[in-house]
Amino acid sequence: MPTLLIYNPVSGGGTAKQLVTAHVLPLLESAHLKPDVVLATTHAGHAGAFVTQHLEGHAGPFTVVLASGDGTLHEVIEALTNTPPKGQRAAGPPAKLSFALVPCGTANALYASLFPPSDTDTDTKTDDVEYKLRSVRALIAGRTSVPLTLALTTLHAPPHKRAGPPRVAVSAVVASTALHASILADSEKMRAEVPGLERFQRAAAQNLSRWYAASVTFFPTTAAGVVEVYDPATKAFIPHPASTEDDPLVDLAGPFAYFVAVVNVDRLEPKFRIAPLWRDAKPQGAAMDVIVLRPERDPSTRMDSEEMRKAFSEKLKGVLGGAYQDGAHVGLTYAEDGSVRDDGEGWSVVEYFRCGGWEWEPVSAHIASLRCRF
Repeated sequence: MPTLLIYNPVSGGGTAKQLVTAHVLPLLESAHLKPDVVLATTHAGHAGAFVTQHLEGHAGPFTVVLASGDGTLHEVIEALTNTPPKGQRAAGPPAKLSFALVPCGTANALYASLFPPSDTDTDTKTDDVEYKLRSVRALIAGRTSVPLTLALTTLHAPPHKRAGPPRVAVSAVVASTALHASILADSEKMRAEVPGLERFQRAAAQNLSRWYAASVTFFPTTAAGVVEVYDPATKAFIPHPASTEDDPLVDLAGPFAYFVAVVNVDRLEPKFRIAPLWRDAKPQGAAMDVIVLRPERDPSTRMDSEEMRKAFSEKLKGVLGGAYQDGAHVGLTYAEDGSVRDDGEGWSVVEYFRCGGWEWEPVSAHIASLRCRF
């Protein structure tokens, strides 16, 4: 079976080349799995174009050993999805492509979800070479691959800018708006200055007090036939009260403080389990887990003001901190005075949905609308 080894030398802390040379290549060669080609990426889009080129004319199984972060994997998947097939590949079924991941990025969400650090691991354990070789060792051992669910996000430009078809983005980890999208955008500007996870925390601090005016519609999963929501009292998903078999759609009014949808992962960093039920109660069939925080669910939020936004931002910081405590944030509820409790009683702070897709419609006509589906 053909094998490519691709590494991104600038991912994360720039450790990919050393890790590949000193550990990954010798391990593969000792198992008689020497890659057919080794590529160090040199520019954005390089990995996606390279894999696409090598798949042309190849109809059989194919393996890519990818030493990078989630961004390079996303680049490859998006290139394969958006590139029209040519040659022999157009005449037959698409090639079965498998990945063996070597985590060299900053967060490595997919790798950490597939190979979660144990409860006894320290934060530095994920830097251990043996930990980073788990996927390669699984490849060598011939273990069955885990199929990836892909989410398609259609981005519609604001009405005054619509001059062509909407853009479609393919996600294998996360699709988001509100705070999480702002964090990704602002943290990218800090990459050179702050290469580690700290840049996400800095970007979060810059955006915590922002509220996002929009409405959202959730669509049901095929398996459940309804939209489900997590119930802190029973610690399980239940049908959303507004979702029935006859009328399964759920409409949610903003403003929103946090909105993130995940597929294939329960965490966005090794210790940040934002969607713990993805692993603890894995969905049947295609689904996505969506984590939502809306300021006006807080009983102490009386109006949209600078003072209220600042007060809620402090609460939001504490709630999201629960994701670092094995996903404890999904069990938090509000007391009547707006204080947060963890006994499962009361109005849930986090709205945790399991759905088949969603549509985000901003209040402002100058902001793009989103539709995410499979």
